[in-house]
Amino acid sequence: MNYLRQILRFTTINWTLLHYGLDDLILGAPWLRPFRFLRYLRPWVVLQVRSDPTPVRVRKALESLGPIFVKFGQMLSTRADLLPPAYAAELAKLQDQVPPFDGKLARRMLEEIYDQSLETAFAEFDETPLAAASIAQVHAARLHDGREVVIKVLRPGIRRVIETDLSLMYLFAGLAERYLPDARLLHAREVIGEYDKSIHDELDLVKEGANAAQLRRDFEDSPLLYIPEIDWDHTRRGVLVLERIHGIPIDDIDALRAAGVNLQRLAEYGVEIFFTQVFRYNFFHADMHPGNLFVDATDPEFPVYLAVDFGICSTLNPEDQRYLAENFLAFFNRDYDKVARLHVESGWVPKDTPINEFSAGVRSVCEPIFNRPLKKISFAQLLLSLFQVARRFNMEIQPQLTLLQKTLLHIEGLGRMVYPDLDLWHTAKPYLEEWMRERSGPRGTWRALRRDLSELGPMLAQGPRLGFNVLQRALAGELEVRLDDKSRAELRREFALERRSHRRELAGAALLVSAALLLGLDWHPTWATWVIAAAGLLLLIWPGTRPRRD
Repeated sequence: MNYLRQILRFTTINWTLLHYGLDDLILGAPWLRPFRFLRYLRPWVVLQVRSDPTPVRVRKALESLGPIFVKFGQMLSTRADLLPPAYAAELAKLQDQVPPFDGKLARRMLEEIYDQSLETAFAEFDETPLAAASIAQVHAARLHDGREVVIKVLRPGIRRVIETDLSLMYLFAGLAERYLPDARLLHAREVIGEYDKSIHDELDLVKEGANAAQLRRDFEDSPLLYIPEIDWDHTRRGVLVLERIHGIPIDDIDALRAAGVNLQRLAEYGVEIFFTQVFRYNFFHADMHPGNLFVDATDPEFPVYLAVDFGICSTLNPEDQRYLAENFLAFFNRDYDKVARLHVESGWVPKDTPINEFSAGVRSVCEPIFNRPLKKISFAQLLLSLFQVARRFNMEIQPQLTLLQKTLLHIEGLGRMVYPDLDLWHTAKPYLEEWMRERSGPRGTWRALRRDLSELGPMLAQGPRLGFNVLQRALAGELEVRLDDKSRAELRREFALERRSHRRELAGAALLVSAALLLGLDWHPTWATWVIAAAGLLLLIWPGTRPRRD
């Protein structure tokens, strides 16, 4: 049954690609050049849609293939290191909009999960969904203690759909790596693997709840961002229940203006939230698009962000954090040589990359952009241009930075939408400089030393006891040295060489002593005395085959 479902889905995908005229992308592969005449023999040409440019047809094909391919296209839109700019820009228009499923079906699913009626689990449940997306949909409810909550429940059959589509994506990726040019740089299977992990994370709503709880702890006392509380008593792997929030959608600019919200401060808060998540807490919400952000305008002069949908969160390792911060600051200071060095040192481009050539490429991209006023500079556009330069130097895909790049693009887009004159650079630079001072200055050094000592402390405390135990076992004759056959043979060989060396040196010394005695007894030595002396000296200084001294 599974194979039949895959065959049917494979047929649907192929028909969709043919319908939108995307078979040209396949026939354009170099290894198919001898068969390009087939494009004139295609019987389905009359059924194809070819009036739009190819990037538009790719977007429409993904929308036709359903929500799983839409989400994949959205992820690809952030990979400017893989796609030409026209494709990345078009895929960014993909919208995760799907019709909701029946609320009565949601009720039956929830009652099956809780193994009780919804009237027992909740005081109220609204069958009309508040929102619907490709993975899940959301319903309003009320707990028996009176608290308002929302219930996020997975779409029925979504796991089966995802597994089928992913298996076919891996198949297509394998074919792409085998036959398309520059396949090693595309890393098609790695990209699918990255998407595989991301979408499976979204299927585990307990993990999403844990992400929300982590962010809530990080920003518990923050006046910038509020994260709703998770109701763990009702949360399951397929159901997430959390506090209901009320706010103005971030993209409803007219409503924000009507509420008197300070739009400049709101935009700058968004930038500060991003850098705080990435560099202070090293845990960031990686899906901060307009549908997931609201504004609490209770105090319009100091608005507060309200975030939802925590299925995609990410972290960076300390090395990437530091290199990223140094890269940003090098950009701010127009230190292109340092940008090039950091890319090489971090392994983002090959170690044999000529620094001066890479630096010149970065300079050629950045200088025309920096000639504009800072508030007119798009960091997103700068990144896109930089990726195009890096591709010429075989820049490898950095999966750990993909979500960060996507989030930064979202933040800048949101900030400029809310306040077009947002100076992202002015807002970000002081924060990064302070972060670097904390990490590299005396405070950072002392903090790192305290952390290392706290980790080493338990081991050092156990040192005397461990040493006493070893000594006690040694005195009792209980210590054993275990060697494998190879080690024992090596030791025997070295001992034999050592013995031969000692015997040779002893013989040489004996011959020299004998020669000295003969010289002492006979003031007119014969040639035999000199031969004995020479032989003894030769045995002493002859290097022979000595064992290794490690």
